[in-house]
Amino acid sequence: MQTSVTLGTLWEIAEKGLIFMHDRILAELNNIEKQYHVRILYACESGSRAWGFPSKDSDYDVRFIYIHPAEWYLSVFDKRDVIEVPINDALDINGWDIRKALQLVRKSNPSMIEWFQSPIVYKQTTSVPEKIRSIITSNFSPKACLYHYLSMAKTNYREYLQGDLVRTKKYFYVLRPILACMWIEQYENIPPIEFGRLFDTLLSKSDLSREIEELLKRKIAGEEFDSEPRISVINEFIDLKIDHFESYISSLRSGVPREEQIFNTVFREALNEVWG
Repeated sequence: MQTSVTLGTLWEIAEKGLIFMHDRILAELNNIEKQYHVRILYACESGSRAWGFPSKDSDYDVRFIYIHPAEWYLSVFDKRDVIEVPINDALDINGWDIRKALQLVRKSNPSMIEWFQSPIVYKQTTSVPEKIRSIITSNFSPKACLYHYLSMAKTNYREYLQGDLVRTKKYFYVLRPILACMWIEQYENIPPIEFGRLFDTLLSKSDLSREIEELLKRKIAGEEFDSEPRISVINEFIDLKIDHFESYISSLRSGVPREEQIFNTVFREALNEVWG
């Protein structure tokens, strides 16, 4: 299916929707701070809007890092370290306590890495987010991240894109992690979160890139994707890359996490900066 709508026009439409929601999201974050007696250090957009292929009806996936007062952490018993707000009117908000976040950063967790790469930041207070970004860069483990993205690609590929008829929009949930794997192999550093940057950098003009670009236009335009005939050129590309990365990952060495003291220092400095 051909369309004359440009990606630039579609992005302008998406940005207008984001501007409309921005104040509402900030209000929700302020309510969370009051209700749970926490301070939000960082809040961003995750999911398809941050990745660069939202539909008109895509949820706003807001993710945040928060910190309690010092006495909250002085307890014999473990406490819940996640705040989850019920999804309401396409607004999905949840966050992680800073200790949980730092533990995941030490493991080079790709979800946490993506949060701090998001091009859409709603809130950023104190010096903590920049300190965490610095650790993410120096602590990056190519093997851990590649394993995560390869597993994501394989799972979505197996569940949605096998057979003669497939759920076409799910191609992006396989292609993005595949391209992230390609970036890690080629550049040995953190892949960008935006699908467009991965696409433009890693794929040259070809039948494959044209099929992907056409799908991207359709998705951002809000076109309904029912089950459609699978796109052979994309499936062949995915098969090839999954086979390659299953072999390639075994050649990578596991990274050595940074020393615990670095993470303890960031946590203690955050407590002091926020709560005095």
